[in-house]
Amino acid sequence: MKKKLKVPKFKNEAEEWEFWSKLDLADYFEAKDLVPVSFPNLKPTSRAISIRLSEAMLVRLKEQANEMQVPYQALIKQYIAQGLSKAA
Repeated sequence: MKKKLKVPKFKNEAEEWEFWSKLDLADYFEAKDLVPVSFPNLKPTSRAISIRLSEAMLVRLKEQANEMQVPYQALIKQYIAQGLSKAA
């Protein structure tokens, strides 16, 4: 039988992180106790980057995006994702 886990009240996130980082959950839970969860509204974090493109390339990207009725930055992300999936 596993021991009962008592979770204290935390003053801040750093204190909470410290508590969980030193804890082995195997001492408190069996694998059968765990249930799968999903976070459907969780969006991956994104970071702004800077990239230099030729004027001609940028104009062509904006033209294609306009034809497809999508924002040109979304089209760039789509092209990058396609390239990454081909490289894998």
